Amino acid sequence: MNARNISYILGTLVLFLGLTMLLPLSCSLYYREGDAGAFLYSIAITFCIGALFYFLFRPVDVKISLTHKEGFLIVATGWLLAAAFGSLPYMIHGVLPHFSDAFFESISGFTTTGATVITNIGDLPHGILLWRSLTQWLGGMGIIILSIAILPLLGVGGMQLYKAELPSPVKDKITPRIAETARTLWIVYIIISIVEFIMLLTGGMDVFNALCHTFTTMATGGFSTGDASIAQFHSAYIDGIITFFMMAAGINFMLHYSLITGNFRAVLENSELRLYIGIILAAVIIITINLKQNSLYEAGGYLRYASFQVVSIMTTTGFTTANFDAWPSLSKIILLVLMFVGGSAGSTGGGIKCLRILLILKHSYQELYRLVHPHAVTAVKLGKRIVYPETMASIWGFFLLYLMMTIVASIILTMLGLDMMTAFSSVAATIGNVGPGFGGVNPSTTYGEIPCLGKWILSFCMLAGRLEIYTVIILLIPEFWKK
Repeated sequence: MNARNISYILGTLVLFLGLTMLLPLSCSLYYREGDAGAFLYSIAITFCIGALFYFLFRPVDVKISLTHKEGFLIVATGWLLAAAFGSLPYMIHGVLPHFSDAFFESISGFTTTGATVITNIGDLPHGILLWRSLTQWLGGMGIIILSIAILPLLGVGGMQLYKAELPSPVKDKITPRIAETARTLWIVYIIISIVEFIMLLTGGMDVFNALCHTFTTMATGGFSTGDASIAQFHSAYIDGIITFFMMAAGINFMLHYSLITGNFRAVLENSELRLYIGIILAAVIIITINLKQNSLYEAGGYLRYASFQVVSIMTTTGFTTANFDAWPSLSKIILLVLMFVGGSAGSTGGGIKCLRILLILKHSYQELYRLVHPHAVTAVKLGKRIVYPETMASIWGFFLLYLMMTIVASIILTMLGLDMMTAFSSVAATIGNVGPGFGGVNPSTTYGEIPCLGKWILSFCMLAGRLEIYTVIILLIPEFWKK
């Protein structure tokens, strides 16, 4: 592996991260709440280290050719460095003086998980609140570019299928088209963000809250500016707007591009989108009926709270308007299942993803069909395209690794003293990048009571879940480091 090229690219990433801190610094200077110094020091440290690597390892040849191994290492290390440097404002200001807590909060932001260890969030300075939201917005865009433009080139987890039903400007080799894809996705991401920002302003939110919640909605992140999350606004209109944009953020962003460019056929014929919407509608109907049967809310509130929480959990956003841990068992088990399902491939959502679920169901049906018709020649198809056996093997491998990591991490957390529900739901909520869970990590509590080792395990779960598991696990295989 070419250590010089890797160091140069990572230095560029750190340099860019330092520049992004200028926005919360400006906010700090405007509100004068004493956190400007933390951002000044953080920018100085981040910018200097990034600039050092950028100029020290800058290649003579402008064109950089990367191998698959280098790609995996850059992706995983880049997210870790973002989380490490992103934790500086929390530590320097003293909000989270311990590195374990600060790193947990930072990686939760960049992986768009939304799990927090901070209590009394509303008492934080505006600059720190904006930084929390900004990390999620950056991480959300980062994962879209990663999943659509980068990881398909590495052949990770069947992610080539992200392009299966859509025309994509990316070919299966590293070309300038990656930059074109990234630029297109940035434009779509920013346009939708601007629309949501304006609509939140019309709903009575102030500029600061509208900006923060736009950042965290589009990233399906879930960080809010108060402990009560979206419930603090007591507005059905705001609930509705955020529900709509959470749904939008959970859809493949190449579909948004198709919609904007008038390619409606690609949207209407997308089988993953139909499954995504179908699951949401089914879950909303069942939970609405279940809440009404238990008379938990006033008439008219059942659909409002059910739809918000279903979309929030399904898209792995993690916003809350109610403590769903107090809901009936049927509603809770449905939400727990939705944590594993997640959003669409190529979206900011986490989880297993609807595309994989769809293909697993198709492949399972095919195996049952073969039992009835053993001599039949069949193939799993996505739209009109055949899904090859090696791709299905990759998807099943991802699915099994996902479940194994969930089980092993849950067992370790129970060994640390957590009860079974808290341990299992905290792992499900972090590996699925959801945020709040059940038991000791329900919407009315934080992850602050999790032991230090437990926080590091959950941090690993967040990273592995965000980077589609293979990208992280492959670094632990000895063969990866052999020449």
